[in-house]
Amino acid sequence: MRPLRSAVHYFKNTDLYLLFIALCCSAYSLVLVNSATASSASHDRFLIVQGGAVVIGVIAFIIMSLVDLESIKRYWRVLLLLNVAMQLSMFVLGSSRSGNQSWIEIGPITVQPGEIGKILFIITFAAHLMQVYEEINRWQTLIQLGIHAMLPFGAIVVAQHDAGVAMGYLLIAITMIFAAGISYKWIFGGAVLGLAAVPIAFQFLSGYRLARILVLLDPSIDNLYGDKDYYYQTAQSKIAIGAGQFSGSGYMQGLQTQYNKVPVNESDFIYTVAGEEFGFIGAMLVIILLALLVLRLFYVSYRAGSTFSALMTVGIAGMFMFQSFQNILMCLGMFPVVGVTLPLFSYGGTSVVTMYIALGVAAGVRMREKPSWLQK
Repeated sequence: MRPLRSAVHYFKNTDLYLLFIALCCSAYSLVLVNSATASSASHDRFLIVQGGAVVIGVIAFIIMSLVDLESIKRYWRVLLLLNVAMQLSMFVLGSSRSGNQSWIEIGPITVQPGEIGKILFIITFAAHLMQVYEEINRWQTLIQLGIHAMLPFGAIVVAQHDAGVAMGYLLIAITMIFAAGISYKWIFGGAVLGLAAVPIAFQFLSGYRLARILVLLDPSIDNLYGDKDYYYQTAQSKIAIGAGQFSGSGYMQGLQTQYNKVPVNESDFIYTVAGEEFGFIGAMLVIILLALLVLRLFYVSYRAGSTFSALMTVGIAGMFMFQSFQNILMCLGMFPVVGVTLPLFSYGGTSVVTMYIALGVAAGVRMREKPSWLQK
């Protein structure tokens, strides 16, 4: 009876709302992946991998919610170095796909360290922020935090050439620094410096990376970059979403989806499947589910029992929020194609399990929140 009582106690105290919304996202994901891969010879494998990732993810959610990360925050420097080393290991262990050397292949299993590293980064950055919390607006402190954020960012860019995943680290860091109470003068100054740095950054871009940005501004220049059509994915994605109109073309009836006109529409472009086959209603349902998840994460952060836990949960909320923005805007032709997955929806074992781990961390924070009388 003790295991049963423990299970009942766990489900009374954990954040079932987070788990329920995540499972709704995963169920919708399986529906979309099933349609996106219907004509593939590996159709069954896609569903087995995605379904298996959800099962593993739920187990990871439960395990992580039981771990009190407060006990390891003092080792944040070690975890930071471990994260950087893991990203740099892709020089030797990484396999290349679409110009990015971001995956480790172990037989039929592929793992993306850049995704896993986001959790480590959120933990280490939250611990660092907590340590300098009272001095957040000193320029020396901001330089230290900037170096902290740039270490994994630089490791991913140099070793994996994956600007999309690397950008996620910076956006998470910005969200967490903002939540830590940085002065608006630093925010304004950072925005000005960021805009001023854009022309300089363009000098370091070349080939397909530069092409993917410029063709969004003027699709007619696509032929200036050789035989490859860099605007093709974006154009087909917009056609698919537009074809769905309000109520969609019908499940497994979308022409762009069923004839594989949109490359990797089971992963990076899964949003186009929802837009084409379920229309505006289906596309909005994706946004609503993710928005509910992000809002709940911010609520958990607000009620957290410590500064470290609050900042960590804000980082998780930022990860979900900005990654969702990046992916959806990419599918709408308003952001360059950077190979960023849609959280909990895109096909991919590493991405799905990582998101459940992150939600498990947040559920653990919820289980250890301050009593209501201490919130006042």
